[in-house]
Parts: sequence; C-alpha cells; structure tokens
Amino acid sequence: MSTKKIIWADDEIELLKPHILFLQQRGYDVTPVTNGEDAVTHIHSGKYDLVLLDEMMSGKDGLTTLEEIKESHPALPVIMITKSEEEKLMDDAIGRKIDFYLTKPVNPSQILMACKQILESRHITGQKISKDYIQEFNKISMQLMEPLSYKDWYDIHLSLSQWELELDEFADLGLRQTLEDQKQACNVEFGKFVERNYQTWLNDRSDTSPELSIDIVKKHVFPKIAAKKRVVFLVIDCLRLDQWLGFEPMLYPYFKINKNYYYSILPTATPYSRNAIFSGMFPIDIERKFPEIWTKGEEDDSSRNRFEKELLEYQLKAHHVPLETELKFVKILTMDAAKNLEGNIVSYVESSEVTAIVLNFLDILAHSRSDSTVIKEIAPNEAAYRSLSNAWFNHSPMFEILKRLSKLDCTIIVTSDHGSIRSLHATQVIGDKETSTSLRYKYGKNIKANPKHAVFVKNPADYKLPARGVNMHYIIAKEDYYFIYPTNYHYYQNYYKDSFQHGGISLEEMIMPVIELEGKK
Repeated sequence: MSTKKIIWADDEIELLKPHILFLQQRGYDVTPVTNGEDAVTHIHSGKYDLVLLDEMMSGKDGLTTLEEIKESHPALPVIMITKSEEEKLMDDAIGRKIDFYLTKPVNPSQILMACKQILESRHITGQKISKDYIQEFNKISMQLMEPLSYKDWYDIHLSLSQWELELDEFADLGLRQTLEDQKQACNVEFGKFVERNYQTWLNDRSDTSPELSIDIVKKHVFPKIAAKKRVVFLVIDCLRLDQWLGFEPMLYPYFKINKNYYYSILPTATPYSRNAIFSGMFPIDIERKFPEIWTKGEEDDSSRNRFEKELLEYQLKAHHVPLETELKFVKILTMDAAKNLEGNIVSYVESSEVTAIVLNFLDILAHSRSDSTVIKEIAPNEAAYRSLSNAWFNHSPMFEILKRLSKLDCTIIVTSDHGSIRSLHATQVIGDKETSTSLRYKYGKNIKANPKHAVFVKNPADYKLPARGVNMHYIIAKEDYYFIYPTNYHYYQNYYKDSFQHGGISLEEMIMPVIELEGKK
C-alpha cells in the first residue's frame, strides 16, 4: 500500500509536533501548515489523501477553508478538529460534508484511529474479509463431504448469498471466481440431495421435511388471521435470496424483520409453484379439482396463473378460515398497476383482513435480459444484476407501498414462488413437436436428454405433477444446465447462454425466503 499523504492545518501546529511524529512513525507523510490559505494552496498544487483541519484558526477559519477545499476537491476527506462542543457547530461541519469530527484536546491515538478509519478501513476490511471467506470456504467444503439436512442447505445458501453481496463491495480481492466455483460445487451436491429426498418430502408432511410451496399460506398467513391481524401477503415472482438481502437494508428503518425459508416445489416455474402457494395443493391435486387450469394455454401468467384469487379463496374455505371481509387480490404486471396500488393500498388494508399482491417485475427482468442487449450490457454478471434489482426496488412504487404499510397495524408476509439461476451450460434434448418449450424443464412424450444433467420423472404422480395425458413425462434440469434442441443447436446455445432461467433444481431456484415484516411505526 502506497504512503498516504496528509495535510494538517492548525494555527498552533508547533504544539502538535508529537502528534505529527506519531503519524510519521506509522508510515504517514504529514505536511503541517499554520493557516487555511496555505492549506488550500498546498491542496491545489499537490496530491493529498486526507486533510486534518482546525476549526478555530486565525484568519480564514476552518469552516471557510473546508468550503473552499470541497469546491475544488469534493472527494478529498476532511477531519475537523475543534475546541468547541457546541452541537450547532458540529451540525454545520457535518452538513458541509466532513468525514470525521474530533474535539480537542486530542491524543495521538485518537488522530491515528481517525486516519486509519478513513484511509485504511477498506484495506483492513478487505484483509479481514479475505481471511473470513477462506475459513468459510473450507467450512462449506468440509460440509459437502458429510450428510446434510434440508436446514443445513438453508445455512449454506444463506452463507453463499451473503458472501456474494460482500464480494460485490470488494471485487478487487480476487475471490469472485473462487465463490462462483464453490456455488457450482454446492449445486452439484444439492441436485443429488434433492433427487434423493424430494419424493419423501412430498409424501411425508411431518416436521422432518421442509416447508414446501403448499405450506406457505397455512404456516405464515393463517396464524395471523387467527390472531386477528390484518395481513398483506406479497409474492414477488422470481425473487432470489441474494436479491432480498440487497433489499433488506433499505427496509431496516421501517420494519422489524423476521426471516424463514422454504423449498419451492418442482418444476420451479410459476404455473406449478405459485399455484401451489395460493391453493395449498400440489399440481396433481389442482389438476383434479380445477382441470381447466391445465387444459390449454402457454406457461405464463395470462393462462395457467389466471385463477390465483380463486385458488386462495378455495384454500381459505378448505381450511375453514372464513373472512369477515372480501379478500383483496392485486396482480401487478405494469407500472400503471403499481402506481394504482400505491394510491389505494391504505384503503385496501383497512377494508380487508387479507390483501394478496403478486408482483411480476423481477420475473420480467430475468426474461427480458435474454432478449435485450441493453439490459445484458447493464447487467453483464450477477453482481450487476443484483445492483440493477436494488436500483429498481429503491425507486419502485413497491418500496413506497411498503413504507406506507409500515405505519399501519398489519403484518406483511413477503415471499417468492421460485428464484432463477444464471444458466451457463447447454445440454441437448430430443422431443416431439408437442414437447413444452421451457429451457429448465420440459414435459412431453419420449423426451431424451443426458441423465447427468437432468432428473427424469417418468411417472408424473411420483412428483405430484399433472399427467397432461397418456405417456407424458417430465425432465428437470440440474445445476446451471439449460435444454437446447439439436436443430440450430449452436445458435440457441449462444442465444440463451448467460441468461437467467428457472424451472430446474438449484439453490437459487428452490430455497426461498419467507419474510415477516412488522412496522416500527
């Protein structure tokens, strides 16, 4: 690390020689000056990393000097040192964008700590992060060699997601590829884990199995209704855990936050997982009770997810959870719909025990990235994709809606139906013209693919999936594979490579957060 240059302006600088010597002994290059004019002149003619500035100097005082420094060098950090403890003076200095504030008398250690905080905190933090990540890397690597429970995978996924956000801030540490490789190794083992245990989870609904999509309303919404709490149930389509962790700090000033997790059912796609959330039923049972959902239409929100309100009403009735007021159900597909909800959210919540909201922006963003070169250039990697998601949320009507809800007497349950994975490896699939078009899962007759890259479901009932006719079966992609037909294979391989897809088996797609928000009011 290069020597940091400090300029120290104080009209009693001779008395500070011990402090200056103390800093020099610790590797800092300190230039002492006795007035504001000299400080500004030196800063204009030289390159400095930090200014130590006395507030009560004769001639040009500290605040005036500060203003001139910030006009010409707005990014240059300044530590203000003053004899006064007057709060107004502190507020004035802070308002003019000082970086640190010390009150005289100061000792050398205080000065050193303030300088380190500004000049070396990133370097020191980076060293600590590197050390901590290597320890966590070794811990997870050891875990992958042992039998793991579904709760262990919650912890691993949370740890990986937290490290992703940490390394977004410290990309220069050179640990990004190591983390990506570890995520890949984890998804290989997670795919094996799910393949071994998934059918057991479907049939054993005891506490030894994880919460699944069908459990969310029963476990998280019903108890609030029973406790006479007004509930806002928000399902953000295609929300990943790492994205939520990016949103969460923005909500700290407004909410107490409690976080749990569940496993999305397979395929991790909207027609299956979201219908399961709202109905409390597996797709095979939805097919039996509501056959019209599966009879026609593509895999999108305008077809097989058009009955979500009715499915939620059915679940409430089936579990004898009567509402005294009408259920409010809003699906947000456009900015106009979001703005309309922002204007009406208070009246909705005050007039209904349950307000259910489906927000589709992140799913639209994930799919749009495949087709838009602009979005792909803005978000060329996962760090940039998270940053784009954060920027959207920070300026979205949804954030404003949540802030308004924080002032009301209600509980907000936030979750997602599934996540998405950055798909980097193509694998060939063969099927007839009736085979579905999804990239991470397919259903049809006589589908063939590499068994190393996919789970084959020959009998849909084994995975509690709709039969869709005779001899239909499913394949579900593992890790980050995506299915491509032999025709124009290389074209579509390149077209969909590095796109965010869902429907398969991965930590990012299956392990979903369930967040309870209570307003701090």
